[in-house]
Amino acid sequence: MSALPSQALQLILDVRGVSKRFGGVEALKDVSLKLFPGEVVALAGDNGAGKSTLTKMISGVYAADGGEIRLDGEVVRFSTPEAARHAGIETIYQDLALADNLSIGANIFLGREPIRRVLGMIPVLDRARMATAAQATMARLDFHVNRMDAPVGRFSGGQRQAVAIGRAMYWNARVILMDEPTAALGVPEQRKVLALIGSLKAQGRGVIFISHNLQDIFAVADRIVVLRRGSLAGERRIDQTTHDEVVKLMIGG
Repeated sequence: MSALPSQALQLILDVRGVSKRFGGVEALKDVSLKLFPGEVVALAGDNGAGKSTLTKMISGVYAADGGEIRLDGEVVRFSTPEAARHAGIETIYQDLALADNLSIGANIFLGREPIRRVLGMIPVLDRARMATAAQATMARLDFHVNRMDAPVGRFSGGQRQAVAIGRAMYWNARVILMDEPTAALGVPEQRKVLALIGSLKAQGRGVIFISHNLQDIFAVADRIVVLRRGSLAGERRIDQTTHDEVVKLMIGG
């Protein structure tokens, strides 16, 4: 495991004491989290611990009822996921939100398609630009398929994860939230996805990695933040903790 980023570096993301209620249920209670450039922070906890609620607050799906979120030192309040993406925060969900019938390039630009003008006035999709962007982006991930124009629905789970990660890279996301990216993948594809996360880290991007798989967490993360019943149960450096200690934090043992 590489050394953690220097604390002198500017925080990318600083979540300070956030809380969230849904009716009479307090889903999050005074939770804080920091993320530095080139760092992978794992977010762990049992079902209902508050992991998804926290990431949805960071990504603009939910508004915080208390506390604040700072991006590059500035307080941000995203009203929509689009606003968070525009600020450089991308989320890769387990279901990936890819259009299976479209190519890699079309998925990278999904909802943000480039337009060119024919005869100076007729708007059409700039498919050449999408294809060029797909080639360049996926090459950075050492991603190889026989046909870049093939529908992504034909790809394996690991290849589809690569497309979703490539989309985040193309739009220059500096904070990438990954929700169970290795779930339902075979061992070789799990290793490939973990290698892709390592590539993001090497590029100086900050990654929040949600997983129930402690082996994956210990393989790729620098720190682990454990939630239990909506509260912060503990935070550890990966090189200073064990599987057993993390499990005890999760279950309260």
